[in-house]
Amino acid sequence: MIVGYVTRPTMPRPAALPFAALLALAACVTEQGPLTNRMSHATTGYLSRAARQPVRWQPWGPDAFVLAARLDRPVLLVVGADRCRPCADMDRVWADPALASLVNALFVPVRVDRDERPDIAHRYRDVVRTLSGVDGYPLTVFLTADGAAFFGGTTFPVDDPATGRGLRQILPEAARSYRERREAVVSQAAAAQALAAGRPTLTHGLVGPATVAAGVAGVRAALADALVPGGPSPIALARGAELLFAWFGEVGDSGDLQLARRVIAYPPAASSGGEPPALLRAAQVRALVRGWVVTGDSGLLLAARRVLGAARPDLAIDPSEPVFTDATAFVIATALLAGPAVGDSVAPAHARAALDSLLRRVYASELGARHQTVGSVRGLLDDQAQLAGACVAAFNATGERRYLDVALELAALMERDYAAPLGGYFDTALPDPAVRAAPAKRVLDNGLPGANAWVAGVLLDLSIATGDDAYRRRADATLEAFATVAAEGGLWSAGYFDAARTAVALRRP
Repeated sequence: MIVGYVTRPTMPRPAALPFAALLALAACVTEQGPLTNRMSHATTGYLSRAARQPVRWQPWGPDAFVLAARLDRPVLLVVGADRCRPCADMDRVWADPALASLVNALFVPVRVDRDERPDIAHRYRDVVRTLSGVDGYPLTVFLTADGAAFFGGTTFPVDDPATGRGLRQILPEAARSYRERREAVVSQAAAAQALAAGRPTLTHGLVGPATVAAGVAGVRAALADALVPGGPSPIALARGAELLFAWFGEVGDSGDLQLARRVIAYPPAASSGGEPPALLRAAQVRALVRGWVVTGDSGLLLAARRVLGAARPDLAIDPSEPVFTDATAFVIATALLAGPAVGDSVAPAHARAALDSLLRRVYASELGARHQTVGSVRGLLDDQAQLAGACVAAFNATGERRYLDVALELAALMERDYAAPLGGYFDTALPDPAVRAAPAKRVLDNGLPGANAWVAGVLLDLSIATGDDAYRRRADATLEAFATVAAEGGLWSAGYFDAARTAVALRRP
């Protein structure tokens, strides 16, 4: 699906040229000595399977963008995942030798694994989703040499008979616009980035009962419209249902209960984004348990037990495979919270063993958590927040102080290394050396709950666990920093308003 940013059409359509002529044009601008495909040393399946493709993929990093600036070319960024069927479909497109020649001649092609670099994936997914409503993976995005997106979307056909605008046409048009209309392209990219990130000075607002009620209404409306084939991912639906179950427990609106039941029973078709099945099971468990707790419905209890039982293998950490800290910690916390609620003692025991193993592999005092058990990516907010949340859940389940100590240290580290001057927390501890864009501050949900929303929830849990009201004040300040952005987030703000609902409840006498 094609997305044009800010204005449409984003690029003028030149007179049609034969494909052979386009290749000749490409040859005129190719560098001396072709790029080399650098995926052979990748550590993830999605990257390594591209090692034999004719596209000369580069890894994300400063070298790729320095090369783009030196060659005066745009960057063609493709972000996908190993379990994503549309990503595999697009790989067949990139295997076309003629199309690959066009890519290699006109762009610096960069390939990123969504699970290995979620910070990059979220940054560009938010641009696509915020400006167009298009969501999912793979992302196919055209960037300036500074890393700003000026055109993109999800999947593209090689040829589109209906519109005449397949990749054979789009690639040379994008490259030509970058060469000949640079000022307009750079301006458009800056506008796209500003719209996707929001304007920090305008997002603050008080978070009170009326704010939460309005936010839940927005999620409710989005859910009612989402139960259609090809709608939002099952993870997003489950998170919305979890919020509505909780809201029913507070206000008793039978309409919320009925809609939440419909959502949680909706067939969980595979999402276009290819989110990990473990995250889907965890999101469903959380929604079902929330429903069981507030309604006492034995049907929801049985469903929660069934899905939690199916999720037990998700708690196994294979030392030979890369395990991602944020997703694994979310699954662990879910089992620790859900097990006692549904009378399952096995899942929490497995979760505690998995947490101990994860801590040994990825956590270091004063440094926090790195992103995966095999790899060196460090400094991502999601990892710190999700690991802290899992440790708080383990402390609540076991009473062992060592888990609380890790959570407290991670909370201090997030304040020290990630806190933003205008409120909230940056997604990364340091700016990305590959691009000039400042780190993002993400609050809306993706496969995982929005990072800042989750941080706020962890701080509220720490306030309860320690009796220290300073954590609650930090949570309130974090939520207030994103009040306006969340109000416009629709279904993707469910995680935020769940945390806001808890924050408001804790203020009551």
